[in-house]
Amino acid sequence: MRALILLLALTFGWLPVNSQNPNSNALPKTQAMSASGRSQLLGRHKFQLHWISWNRWKDFADLTVVERQGKLLIKGHQQKGGDYLEIDGFASQIEDKQFTFEGTIVTRVSYKNNGNQCRREGTMTFKITGKRRYWRLQEMQSPCDETTDYVDIFLR
Repeated sequence: MRALILLLALTFGWLPVNSQNPNSNALPKTQAMSASGRSQLLGRHKFQLHWISWNRWKDFADLTVVERQGKLLIKGHQQKGGDYLEIDGFASQIEDKQFTFEGTIVTRVSYKNNGNQCRREGTMTFKITGKRRYWRLQEMQSPCDETTDYVDIFLR
């Protein structure tokens, strides 16, 4: 039964890239320190990499957060021409105005990093600050060049 569940999860892409090894241990459950934070995060959201959409709502993409076996899985893809943003992972901890993300974020912008993709993997934080209506990736410094990347996930 466990093998069937893993096969279905792999088939439908609901496991983060770094967890698609059938021999790896199961991902830990999401720790929700805030019920309202958890509720806000679950569901469908708009999201963006500012280099792609420049805050134009029509160029934002959809990101989905679903719960599977106690884990809040996060997956989204934004694309405009050859530029894109991909996010794939899970929320390991949720608080009122922030959550810890475990997974992979991949970006590609034609005029950054010589047009090559840039990959972030591991633990990252998304946080709502001030009166903003979105969580912003706090590790903003691109690991691939000297620029700042704003990855935003908007509240519903």
